[in-house]
Amino acid sequence: MMTFQKIKSVIVEDELAAREVLKNYLSKYCPQVEVVGEAQNINEAVPLLHEIQPQLVFLDVEMPFGNAFDVLEACKDLQFETIFVTAFSEYSLKALNQSAAYYLLKPISIEELIVAVNKVHHQIMNHEIFNRNKIIVENFHESKPEKQQVILPTLEGFEVVKMEEIVRLRGNGNFTDLYLNNGNKKMVCRFLKHFSEILPLPFIRVHKSHIINMNCVKSYNKGGIITLNDDSEIEVSPTYKEDFLKNFK
Repeated sequence: MMTFQKIKSVIVEDELAAREVLKNYLSKYCPQVEVVGEAQNINEAVPLLHEIQPQLVFLDVEMPFGNAFDVLEACKDLQFETIFVTAFSEYSLKALNQSAAYYLLKPISIEELIVAVNKVHHQIMNHEIFNRNKIIVENFHESKPEKQQVILPTLEGFEVVKMEEIVRLRGNGNFTDLYLNNGNKKMVCRFLKHFSEILPLPFIRVHKSHIINMNCVKSYNKGGIITLNDDSEIEVSPTYKEDFLKNFK
């Protein structure tokens, strides 16, 4: 029989029924997780997390007296992995995706729960801890999107860049090549579509294979070619031309 080193975990969720469902799923399908505490709001969660110092927190995004980001801000001195549990919210999902965070949509899918727990378990057991919580909190308090940070999953691990450092992105099969204003290129383990969904303006898609930072446009000619600050030339496809010109005015 396969044995696991248990992950000391806490559930922070305001609905009793939702906590019971999650505990039941974890007990049946995720034997590597040991739930050692529960909280139903931020006022209970913060002291509990400091007392227990768990390795993993299942954290509801919206709760009474505050939200998940408030919990992370109050626990920024702690080191733990987080799996967010949330009802659909375009804002919260974009923030979590920018931070390469693990999250589950309500109602929780057992299959997605198993996948998320297995990934976190692997990282904890192999000491591959990356402080996404810090990035999430910093982004939450940064009102200017271009100053916010995005976590890039690479073949070697993760890298963090500010959005304003990104000049352009190019689809490369199952990967995305990301070009920075310092001349560096990063190959990221995500489809280009992922970035078209999470990057805010001034990033726009101008071609099926290209996303650009509008703040880096140097010129545009009527032949449909954009020249960027790094002197790269990008073709605007007819599909995206109208949106590009609208944002370029």
